[in-house]
Amino acid sequence: MQVKPDLRPLAGIRVLDMSRVFSGPWATQLLGDLGAEVIKVEQPGRGDDMRRLGPPFLKDGKGTPTQESSYFLSTNRNKKSIAIDVSSKTGQKVIRELAAISDVFIENFKVGNLAKYGLDYASIAKINPRIVYASITAFGQTGPHRHRLGYDTLLQAMCGLMSVNGHPDDVLGGGPLKVGMVLSDMVSGMYAALAIQSALYARDAKGGVGAPGQYIDISMFDAQLAAMSHQAMHYLVSGENPQRFGNGAPSVSPSNAFACSDGHIVMVAGNDVQFRKLCSVIGRDALADDPRFTTNGQRVVHRRALMDELRPVFADRPREDWLQTLGLAGLVAGPINEMSDVFADPQIEARGLVVQAPHSSGGTVPLIASPMRMSATPLDIYTAPPTSGEHTYEVLSSLLNMREDEIRAMQSESAAT
Repeated sequence: MQVKPDLRPLAGIRVLDMSRVFSGPWATQLLGDLGAEVIKVEQPGRGDDMRRLGPPFLKDGKGTPTQESSYFLSTNRNKKSIAIDVSSKTGQKVIRELAAISDVFIENFKVGNLAKYGLDYASIAKINPRIVYASITAFGQTGPHRHRLGYDTLLQAMCGLMSVNGHPDDVLGGGPLKVGMVLSDMVSGMYAALAIQSALYARDAKGGVGAPGQYIDISMFDAQLAAMSHQAMHYLVSGENPQRFGNGAPSVSPSNAFACSDGHIVMVAGNDVQFRKLCSVIGRDALADDPRFTTNGQRVVHRRALMDELRPVFADRPREDWLQTLGLAGLVAGPINEMSDVFADPQIEARGLVVQAPHSSGGTVPLIASPMRMSATPLDIYTAPPTSGEHTYEVLSSLLNMREDEIRAMQSESAAT
């Protein structure tokens, strides 16, 4: 059988992945989707802590839950797993040998932790000057917080995200609210993947053969603050703290969620023409001439009064009725879906957004396809997230030419599984 060539843009790049939990694995999954060979290093007998963050857990071919959590499965496709004890001398030697033949080394240990194993950037760069070495930490390698631990909720709080998310204080249920995704992990992982690719380009395309690699310092704090984008700029420009508007938009009105008689929709009238059309569609033409609502600026100032006018209108009819009416008028509206609704949307199948991959625990695992659609270098290869240590023998024997007895000796010393 003819082997299909791997046309993905990062095919031929090897990534030694010493990261765990979410931010680092999210970055390396992106690199794996793009074709890089990602070798994930896990702790023998334990693996990545993300494997145990459940339920739910993947079920095998017989319907029995495995030890693979949905959290882990969401960040570790297109990788190989080796189980190596980096606290052992033998394990450290293996990691250094793999680093010597890798293009990228990524880790998210606490600041300074890998130096005691001789696996910090200074040590690795001596054996492989072309290495692109990325560290992801909560607060970065410098500054007064550099040794602090940090999780997503803390970063959302400290970087101001929670302060702009949720309903106003004077509304029932109001107050700061975290986003229901581990957003600071995801954003820092995406910045890390972008920085790594840029460093590889600087090394290979701009530097040429023999050009050195470099060190990349990614802070979850920095990344989340950067992702505050227009809200952060609002403060820098005005000196005023942005406010919370619930499901509304700070600078457009109406742009909100509306309860219909049998569910919820979102509807946005992004300019004055659209607002006048909306008023006509809902049978409230007079609202378009109300001095409080004639311009978007006025509607933003009087957003609560406008919502008081609109809410009873939408509550009177089913959501599908409203969606059809608004859609025919060319207005922007859509349902507020639960995940079951999302995956029933025909757009999912049309775009091929769910793919199935065989899993070594039996059965298959559904995966979200990469959103990066590339014509000449399609991202069309998907392998299931590996079980812990699934590729230890394959990697050590094929890349480091280790004999079977050497690998078994490491396993007997608990330096590998």
